[in-house]
Amino acid sequence: MTSFALPFASAPARPGFDIGPLTRSLVALAAISMTFVCLLALGRAAMGMAGDLGPYTKLPVIVHVAAVLPAVPLGGYLLVARKGDARHRLLGKVWLVLMLVTATSAIFIKTSGSFSWIHLFVPLTFHAAWQTIATARRGDIAGHKRHLVRTYLLALMIPGIAAILVPDRLMNVMLFG
Repeated sequence: MTSFALPFASAPARPGFDIGPLTRSLVALAAISMTFVCLLALGRAAMGMAGDLGPYTKLPVIVHVAAVLPAVPLGGYLLVARKGDARHRLLGKVWLVLMLVTATSAIFIKTSGSFSWIHLFVPLTFHAAWQTIATARRGDIAGHKRHLVRTYLLALMIPGIAAILVPDRLMNVMLFG
């Protein structure tokens, strides 16, 4: 006896999409919103509508911004897209390098000559990167997923929101003059 499935029958969950619909929605909303705000800020700055950007032209700030801006949409994409294939692994490595460059460059960015509370995300990012690699190599996909979702939302979105809302930070100046 041969069994068959109707094309419109309820299919099992697609393999490779390992975060739930609520988490996927939260990540997508965060990625889209932050990417939009970053593009808006860059557009305002490009049109000369931002405040004085002179203090923000130092190399560590430029490297930091150049690494973090693509990390926002790329990380969001990686969390909501199919996982486990060669493209996921390659783009995941690119994202991890972007995050490490972002964290490393932040060490050299100091407000009034000293570190601020936002520098707490530097060791958090280094630890998360190590955990991400360790869990993936061990085959602990659930742990890998947990670390990446937390890293994306906590180590990328919270500092990003702070960069937008805290006066005299680059994104705040670019958005609000």
